[in-house]
Amino acid sequence: MALPLKIDVLPEPALEFSNAARDIDPRRGLAAHGPVDNRGLRTIRLGLVGLPEDIEAARAWLRRTERFAAAAEGNSNRFRDWPGLEKALNCRFIIDDAFLRPVEPAVYNTHFRDALTGKSFDELVELFDGRISSLFGDDAPDCIVVCIRPELGDLRVANPGLTPEERKALEVLRAEEESDQLALFQPSPDELKAAEALYTMADDLLFRTFYRAIKARTMTHDEAVPIQILRRDAIDRPDDKGQSHATRFWNIATSIYYKARGIPWRPTDLPKNVCFVGISFHHMKKRSGHLVYASVAQAYSTDVQPFALKGANIDYEQRRDRQPYLSEGQAKALLEDVLTQYNDRAGVMPDRVVIHKTSGYQPEETEGFEKAAKDRVATVDCVWIRSTAFRMVRKGLEEPWRGTLCTLMDQSYLFTGGYVPWWNEYPGMHIPAPLEIGCVGPGDVRERAKEILTLTKMNWNSSDGIARLPITLLFARKVGELMCELSDNATPKPSYRFYV
Repeated sequence: MALPLKIDVLPEPALEFSNAARDIDPRRGLAAHGPVDNRGLRTIRLGLVGLPEDIEAARAWLRRTERFAAAAEGNSNRFRDWPGLEKALNCRFIIDDAFLRPVEPAVYNTHFRDALTGKSFDELVELFDGRISSLFGDDAPDCIVVCIRPELGDLRVANPGLTPEERKALEVLRAEEESDQLALFQPSPDELKAAEALYTMADDLLFRTFYRAIKARTMTHDEAVPIQILRRDAIDRPDDKGQSHATRFWNIATSIYYKARGIPWRPTDLPKNVCFVGISFHHMKKRSGHLVYASVAQAYSTDVQPFALKGANIDYEQRRDRQPYLSEGQAKALLEDVLTQYNDRAGVMPDRVVIHKTSGYQPEETEGFEKAAKDRVATVDCVWIRSTAFRMVRKGLEEPWRGTLCTLMDQSYLFTGGYVPWWNEYPGMHIPAPLEIGCVGPGDVRERAKEILTLTKMNWNSSDGIARLPITLLFARKVGELMCELSDNATPKPSYRFYV
């Protein structure tokens, strides 16, 4: 007997730009209208940190953003020409000599060579952090661009702070995560990478990377300024090798604009005064040497800027079906903190809270959330989002459209990837992988799917306007990567600007 399959294609969420103009494509919308917070030409002051020749290369490359650059990828619907910084974002980058902080080549070479053998990794991080933090203060730049060599960007070393017992425990957890991912029905490398955001990722604690370490170290300073990592190979790579310079200008400039307290675009389809919260768990090591999960909440709303809060540390034994969970008290305290922070930022309590989680909800969690919201918030929707082995093709082996929502019995699958009609292209090499979504208790899955689809367009670290996951979970992955570098009593910076 054939199972009933219901298929619905959700409309592509629109974005708002300057003067309330709308478009579904961020690059097209910015080029035609400018950023949503457009108040005239903005001056963005940049600091530069790196080896002397890398600073000069980055400075010259960033100056090129002032001019037109033609996209070379072929599909002009997807890869748009770069119109120049003022036409795209109505801003200007200023790089003053006073904001240049060169790293001594001899010192760098010594520390990098030693880091490869497992020594001097922290010294290498401190070398760059010293140059970066020297730019903090009353007269600080709006964003600091750190130009690094590919060798440094690819640097990955075993975490020397782990005991053999801790390393063995993490390797067991990593094997569990890998087996969960491999159960997704012949996943492609791209799908495996995308699925990483849905797991706690033991690798984050097993290994250290320079990228994560310098981001985490920077945000420990009281007067920290967001940093933008710029790899030297992104500057030097010719147009016929990967992304063209036009596409790189789009992405880097949009990211810098956001980190310099700008808002490139915002959603038009999300309801006002609703707080979307992502709950996630990440591996950490306490000072006592005990391995724990750190719980984190990431919040997004059209009324406040995205922010993150650290919750309770959870023992490894507090798991069901190999997934950590919150006790009733932990869930209540975490959501209470989110609501307090939201009220401080917006001036009012949200009308509704939507919680996103990458695993099913335990009874203790829903009870804790409900108690935190009692007499404060009218509605709390608990939504889970996870990877799935479900696959579907259209007649003739065509890819499903992005926004396709499939309902099979009591299960729902949302394609946040797939054929993109306004690009006239499917930007992938394999059958699109949907997300399985569902709600605790009665709920309108179609409305929750529309919200998820809209939230996939809120990643200002890219100008594509398409991500596989909503910002609630993308933010979670970024926070988790850096939590491993912070001490157990450290309070991470709340602003999303420090993580992208």
